[in-house]
Amino acid sequence: MNAPAAAPAAAPARVTRIARRRARPGHEAEYEAMLREMLAKMREHKGFLGGDLIPPEAAGEEYQLVVRFASEAELQAWDMSDARGALLERMKAVAEGEPEFRKLSGLEAWFEPAVVPATMHPPRARMALVTWLGIFPTVSFFLWFVLPWIQPLPFLPRTAVLTALIVVTMTWVVMPRLTRLLRGFLNPPRKG
Repeated sequence: MNAPAAAPAAAPARVTRIARRRARPGHEAEYEAMLREMLAKMREHKGFLGGDLIPPEAAGEEYQLVVRFASEAELQAWDMSDARGALLERMKAVAEGEPEFRKLSGLEAWFEPAVVPATMHPPRARMALVTWLGIFPTVSFFLWFVLPWIQPLPFLPRTAVLTALIVVTMTWVVMPRLTRLLRGFLNPPRKG
């Protein structure tokens, strides 16, 4: 008798990280050049999926560097690399303080990049429509197929089970695919 095949391991979750930091006054061009150099070095690193440099909207505000890696382990490998260490050391001369980091996951990452100038956010009406396009079929599915099985439960446990299933499905299954599919609709090309 053959042993059952092992279930395939789940793929590691993608990681999006945002670094925010100000350039020293008068050193903005040098700082931006180093950030672009950092992105170029990341492109050579295993697991790097892409990145965006978002300059400040007004002088003296923070630059943001949004990077995406295939897994937490590959991001950590980049963080420990000599190339990153050397660049961070050079940046001390042209940047203020240490960078602030924020990782995005779950609902936050649906409309990545999330921490950007307001002018770069998808229009709220488009985000609402895309969210509804995900929620309507997901809720309908669970109401049709799961609710009959949990109907005997009291109201609060029944509601807790349904909402937990919907949130998990929306966060890890529906919205990542839907926002990728509708990226052009959410972020139309700017005119002018």
